[in-house]
Amino acid sequence: MIKTDILIIGAGPTGLFTVFEAGLLKLKCHLIDALPQPGGQCSEIYPKKPIFDIPAYPEILAGDLTDKLMEQIKQFEPGFTLGERADTIEKQEDGSFIVTTNKGTKHQAPVVAIAGGLGSFEPRKPPIPNIANFEDKGVEYMIREPELYRDKDVVIAGGGDSALDWSIFLADVASSVTLIHRRNEFRGALDSVDKVQELKDAGKINLITPAEVKGIAGEDKVTGVIVAPKDKEQFTLACDHFIPLFGLAPKLGPIANWGLEIEKNAIKVNNALDYQTNIPGVYAIGDVNTYPGKLKLILCGFHEATLMCQSAFQRIFPDKKYVMKYTTVGGVTGFDGTKKEAPKAVVKKIE
Repeated sequence: MIKTDILIIGAGPTGLFTVFEAGLLKLKCHLIDALPQPGGQCSEIYPKKPIFDIPAYPEILAGDLTDKLMEQIKQFEPGFTLGERADTIEKQEDGSFIVTTNKGTKHQAPVVAIAGGLGSFEPRKPPIPNIANFEDKGVEYMIREPELYRDKDVVIAGGGDSALDWSIFLADVASSVTLIHRRNEFRGALDSVDKVQELKDAGKINLITPAEVKGIAGEDKVTGVIVAPKDKEQFTLACDHFIPLFGLAPKLGPIANWGLEIEKNAIKVNNALDYQTNIPGVYAIGDVNTYPGKLKLILCGFHEATLMCQSAFQRIFPDKKYVMKYTTVGGVTGFDGTKKEAPKAVVKKIE
């Protein structure tokens, strides 16, 4: 039996940052994740994808963000159960919970924080009859290693952030990048849309809208895609890789059977207080939860984790009063084991 103060389901960015906030409160954490390494989607799906909305980082690769978070929490020595899925939860007489994985590993904690991101997920595949024949033969539903596309002709389909971001990124890697979308309008960030337009004007991205990919050409591997522009004749566009980026179909998996209140495949929480679910002691933070005004951003997950840890402290130690302190005042144990003291204020007299 693995015992801890906060048991975190999911080792993505939100789950990892929870360890830091809990550590400031002297609470120990243990994380469970079905993936074989920490980082969630940032490590498994798009480690080389740039992220632009992390404070103090104008741009950081998803994999590097994971590395930084792991460095930040190293001082608090969290435990990990990786490559195992949290399957069942049982409430004990003392109010704690026992969570058992699909491999039988048992964990006990007074607080459970579900930070499972989108849950288990599968890419949404376009309805192209022969697409399955070319999977891993030039058809990829996610980009793990951009160098695979070095000096190749790449076709990307989609109209969201991933399609836009990867089109921008691969413009400096691939021999050619063609972005195809069934509408003239895009769903992604306006800055990304503007950047794609700039690259199109500069001749670095070929943009075909409104249009759809209806078929794939080739025998043993992709040699082209069949493009169907609206109100025009179909044609074959030569390429080495076809990357349809239509998002992921999320599934909560066994967590959906835990008695939690679910709305549109997300866990409902009380965002007015502490992101607790309908089961006292079980919280949901990050992309896995929902509430009025919810934004699925890593930044929002960090905020939710911070407030959740404050509530968890009060639940674990109801008779203790915690006085909020800023890390710049008290310092935080350094990564090398030393205490980082805040610098003394400098007062300058105005003559």
